[in-house]
Amino acid sequence: MCRQVFGFRLAMIALAAPAALLNANPGLGVRLVGAAVVVTFMVSYALFRDWERFGPLLLRHPTLLAADTLFGSLLLISAGPDTTLAYVSVCTPLLAGIAYSWRGAAVFASLQSLILLLVQTALPHAHRTPADTLLLPGFCVITGAVGSTLRGLLLRFGTATQALTAMRARLAVTEAISEERARLAREMHDSVAKTLHGVALAAEGLATSAAAPAPDPALLRQQADLVARAARRAATESRELLTDLRRDQDHGIDVLEELASRAADFSTRTGLPLTYRPPVGPHPELPVPPAAARQLLSITEEAMENAHRHAEATRVEVSAEVEDGLLRISVRDDGRGLPAGTTLDELRRTGHFGLVGMVERAASAGARLHLGEGPDDRGTDVLLELPLPAAEADR
Repeated sequence: MCRQVFGFRLAMIALAAPAALLNANPGLGVRLVGAAVVVTFMVSYALFRDWERFGPLLLRHPTLLAADTLFGSLLLISAGPDTTLAYVSVCTPLLAGIAYSWRGAAVFASLQSLILLLVQTALPHAHRTPADTLLLPGFCVITGAVGSTLRGLLLRFGTATQALTAMRARLAVTEAISEERARLAREMHDSVAKTLHGVALAAEGLATSAAAPAPDPALLRQQADLVARAARRAATESRELLTDLRRDQDHGIDVLEELASRAADFSTRTGLPLTYRPPVGPHPELPVPPAAARQLLSITEEAMENAHRHAEATRVEVSAEVEDGLLRISVRDDGRGLPAGTTLDELRRTGHFGLVGMVERAASAGARLHLGEGPDDRGTDVLLELPLPAAEADR
């Protein structure tokens, strides 16, 4: 606001400067008026052009505004109070009220009013009434009060803005904490909890085989190896979860290679027949950003685990294809399928967070998740669609 006031002063000084120079007495008078024009014009221009740099000086030193007022009075005496310089004089109390509160407004309004009265008294003016003489000094008092009021309003507005900013920051922190809690819940449900469940099942199978009348050493070794691999995987997932490790952000993850590896590991661990169908024809590596790749692979593993643990499926089919700039990953089974009328709200109320976590993961990765019936109207078909960058789609 102070900058805009100085811009107005700048325009008024430029309009009144020729009249002030023409009315000045030759010799010393012209030099004084010329110096006053240069000083007041340059000060107004500097404060208008670079308020952030010079404004703090004016705020800390009110004497600078007083000196500017005295230089402006020289112009006012030379040009006369009937020129546009009268508006410049009225601006001074307004600036003082904005910059120095009501005390500064009172001081500069009194100073400027006194200067105006002296100028009007010293210069001859025909038919000037007392009302005309007191008009400009009255305006100075009014603009000083207006500046002080504007200062109070701006300070209160700034306080309210700071309070709003602090509230938004607290809300952002609360939202970030909620998102982190939801992420940790998904990670626990989709990684460590399922892996530990697999460890328990493998250990139970090992105990059953060992308690047989004639245990098969080869089967025992296979089951013990399965328990060891599952335990190592649980340890790795726990370490990643606790330390929030991330892969190298400069290189993407080959989702197709990881998908084939995890599908084979799932079939070996559960014994459920699984068919993996990669994209038709030769295809290069398909790197995906680590954050998105991790979500896609977690959703795929969750869908396979649901087919094994809940759907009573006899076979699972996992397929991947790249078409029209989309990476599509499908997990189909021939199990019982989803109950009719299943909704996310109902799943949340009943404590079934698997599908809820899948939807949240897909949204965080920028992918679309579709749930439908499997082949021959049986089972479940989980379809993931991830838009790929144009360069990768061309490849």
